[in-house]
Amino acid sequence: MAVWALGINHNTAPLDLRGRFAFALDQIAPTLNGLRSALHESTRSNSARANQTRGPEAAIISTCNRTEVYCAGDEHALDHTVHWLASAGGVSPQLLRSHAYTLQDGLAARHAFRVASGLDSMVLGEPQILGQMKDAIRVADQAGALGTTLNQLFQRSFAVAKEVRSSTEIGAHSISMAAAAVRLAGQLFEDLSEVKILFVGAGEMIELAATHFAAKNPKGISVANRTMARGESLATRFGGEVMRLADLPARLHEFDAVVSCTASTLPIIGLGAVERALKQRRHRPMFMVDLAVPRDIEPEVRALEDVYLYTVDDLATVVQTGHANRQAAVAQAEAIIDAGVQSFMHWMDQRGAVPLIQQLNAQADSWRAAELVRARKLLARGEDVDAVLEALSRGLTQKMLHGAMAELQAGDATAREHTAQAIQKLFLRKER
Repeated sequence: MAVWALGINHNTAPLDLRGRFAFALDQIAPTLNGLRSALHESTRSNSARANQTRGPEAAIISTCNRTEVYCAGDEHALDHTVHWLASAGGVSPQLLRSHAYTLQDGLAARHAFRVASGLDSMVLGEPQILGQMKDAIRVADQAGALGTTLNQLFQRSFAVAKEVRSSTEIGAHSISMAAAAVRLAGQLFEDLSEVKILFVGAGEMIELAATHFAAKNPKGISVANRTMARGESLATRFGGEVMRLADLPARLHEFDAVVSCTASTLPIIGLGAVERALKQRRHRPMFMVDLAVPRDIEPEVRALEDVYLYTVDDLATVVQTGHANRQAAVAQAEAIIDAGVQSFMHWMDQRGAVPLIQQLNAQADSWRAAELVRARKLLARGEDVDAVLEALSRGLTQKMLHGAMAELQAGDATAREHTAQAIQKLFLRKER
């Protein structure tokens, strides 16, 4: 069984390219079906086994900072996976390859373990990625895209992440995206208690951001969301108001700070709307944070003189504060991950012997059944019980040793010597 991974993240690809490969959670199941069908079809001509298997296993992890595809099958199919993902994102395979990383077997497992443990995140040790991975794997499982191999890979990655977080200080003092946004806002506004804030969206990231900003007791909190009920629930929690997303352009000027993170595939805050808002505000500054991938706020807004726009990539410098102080914890975490990778690869190696073990068990069961049938016939004829048991045991022993005895008599001297050594290991081991 082969395992491989293909991905892009905040270290390898710019924000706009990552946006092309962003999959909302409800898009993952149909996307996985398409991926598995494409891989199954592409390997059909390369392997006779392709017609005998249920198709490659697959999982997709898509967050603001990364999109990663994990697969398992009879043979590696990285080239086919690259072409499929490039087509899904509407780019050439060459462009995707220039920004992607491809990993196989142990390296793929190591990467999954590091991602789950927060070692590959923009925010070192941040805990959100683990929840996002669990959600993605749950969706893949429900879609029937997981098999034994990927299920083992990710369950072990979750266990490793739990050990890393409980045994090291990898997450100590980590600054989340939301906390970084508050820090930047505090550098622009002298007193955050005089600031009116608009949150666009009502998902996990916005909820986290609202929690951090609410702790500063802002002058007002508003939530704009496509679904009013969900937006109202979040606004009520922080003593704010809810507004329709359609009303956002007309009311944008009311807010000093805007934090947006929706699943929209197109920007929902355009350059024109921000220009009109600034004019109504008489060019009082606006602080804007776009945490969405793809973008919620048109990138041209950054050029406006009185707007301070930050994206997830812009927050990188802020969230790296204290990074050097956690290098000892990183070393501890890497040691835990090393042990996890070795354990997984050992399990993979053992999986390779499963078909042979199944054949051996089937053969032994066949011999046993044949001897039992013969023994029952002898007993039915009134044969002595001890004699029947003796014949049964002798028959089983002869069947088990026949192949080994035949091999000892076959081949040249070198082959017979190798056979003899193997037989000694298999049949003449001393009981401990």
